[in-house]
Amino acid sequence: MTDTRRITVKFFALLREQAGCREVSLATTASTPAALYAELMSTHGLRVSQSILTYAVNERYVPADSPLADGDRVAFIPPVAGG
Repeated sequence: MTDTRRITVKFFALLREQAGCREVSLATTASTPAALYAELMSTHGLRVSQSILTYAVNERYVPADSPLADGDRVAFIPPVAGG
């Protein structure tokens, strides 16, 4: 049996440009933020390396391998440069 979760994803900075949207709601079997990002790389054209991302779930920073639950809100935050 596959454990499907309904997740809302928010994209910031360069990822927003690559995805072409600020937010998406989707059904996924990804169990961690890292797995979800890998899935979105192929479905939404994301090209930022996972090694430089910050992950947040329900507005709290989390490790890439944190478990996801149905209804979670996930944000992928790339490094931001500016001055």
